[in-house]
Amino acid sequence: MKCSIRISNLEQYKSACIVVGIFASRQLSLIAEQLDMISHGYIRSVLNSGAMQGSIGQTLLLHDVPNIIAKRILLIGCGKKRDIHQENYKKIIYKTIQQLNDAGLINAICFLTEIPVHIKGCNTYWRIRHAIEVTHEAVYSFNQLKSQKTLRKLSLRHVVFTLSVASELKVGTYAMQHGSAIANSIKIAKDISNMPPNICNAAYLDMQARQLAEEHNQRITTYSIGEKEMKEIGMNAYLAVGRGSRNESLMSVIKYTGALNVKTRPIVFIGKGVTFDTGGVSLKPGESMDEMKYDMCGAASVYAAMRVAAELKLPLNIIGIMAGCENMPGGRAYRPGDVLTTLSGQTVEVLNTDAEGRLILCDVLTYVERFQPETVIDIATLTGACVIALGHHISGLFSNHNPLAHELTVAAEQAGDQIWRLPITKQYQQQLDSNVADIANIGGRHAGAITAACFLARFAHKYHWAHLDIAGTAWRSGSEKGATGRPVALLSQFLINRANSVTRSS
Repeated sequence: MKCSIRISNLEQYKSACIVVGIFASRQLSLIAEQLDMISHGYIRSVLNSGAMQGSIGQTLLLHDVPNIIAKRILLIGCGKKRDIHQENYKKIIYKTIQQLNDAGLINAICFLTEIPVHIKGCNTYWRIRHAIEVTHEAVYSFNQLKSQKTLRKLSLRHVVFTLSVASELKVGTYAMQHGSAIANSIKIAKDISNMPPNICNAAYLDMQARQLAEEHNQRITTYSIGEKEMKEIGMNAYLAVGRGSRNESLMSVIKYTGALNVKTRPIVFIGKGVTFDTGGVSLKPGESMDEMKYDMCGAASVYAAMRVAAELKLPLNIIGIMAGCENMPGGRAYRPGDVLTTLSGQTVEVLNTDAEGRLILCDVLTYVERFQPETVIDIATLTGACVIALGHHISGLFSNHNPLAHELTVAAEQAGDQIWRLPITKQYQQQLDSNVADIANIGGRHAGAITAACFLARFAHKYHWAHLDIAGTAWRSGSEKGATGRPVALLSQFLINRANSVTRSS
């Protein structure tokens, strides 16, 4: 799918289709009014016949409109002008792209980026960038493992988004570059996450890291740490989780160097990469266990964010870690009642082997101290409790540093990738008390997402840290089962904001 931008000029367009908005009560957008004048009132006459009211997502495809060079005009309902906010704007674009593709149209000129969005920050940059991201989302399908006969037909190849004035061309180009980089990386994150566990294991994740380094060898280097080295350095909690699997646990480290000063302290992303989670000895119910291949979506999002940084050549130093392993039952598997000595030296009593993500992450949180990070953010499909608390729309945010939490919240709002901050106060820490070790790996039924974050916080005292629990947002279940690509947009926006801050201060 190709996306591009141009300055509005109806007379020049010989596209297969022109897309314009119609507001509620059949009110025409500015471009629709111009087309109506050129066609001597044809569009109004069609609308007045009752063919369309202008409600959000409603569509009407017109053929051979008088005096219009384009073969077709697609009218898309935008609802009431005052009600067009972020989500409605995205719905309008999404429905448009679906309709164009389903109609078998190869290319289109879309004037929807000129409609008003009534919310702070929804400027030309925002409208163009999100139109591109939504366009890629609307045509995405995971079909690598299907036969040629069942491949989804993709008709739409090129969409042009318009700008009202030439002065917007610079910022529009900027938005297109960002939107394309993020959209492409979200697609790759979804592709990796959707891969079945017999293909996507820790070695597969490591292969993706190495390929990324080959593509961007001037800025990215990578190395991996296997079980032998983990044992040597004392990552016993991480090792325990993967002990029941025949597939070796591998921690893939991706280093991106983009700052002018190579000694600039890095931002570190840590992604949970459990490529299949049975729950171990504390076996999960069989129903929907196939979805446990998505327990590595955190690692996939880290990979994607590193790709965005490389493609945009952001002036930052970033380290991305994909903590890959598999949680399986078996004769060598770790058990409830085991006590593990973590890399930090703290001991952990295992009460449930299905609370494995925090055991992997705690060792990685200690490992990254050697990089003297400026900021550390871990991303994990960590707890079902977070799904109970926030559902499938909003990811959970936890942090030991208020400015970092605020920074992530702002980035989430800009990216349309929502998060909500939850507490990690001392009262919750008491639920993790153990009478045989320093800490237990679960804290009981109540506030499960919070006690999981409290566990991680004990290993993140030496730097500014945030934890994103994406268990409810990383994938969809049911007939549309598949990875969502979240929170790639949020992480990318966070990096872009940091890069803009560096540029302004230099």
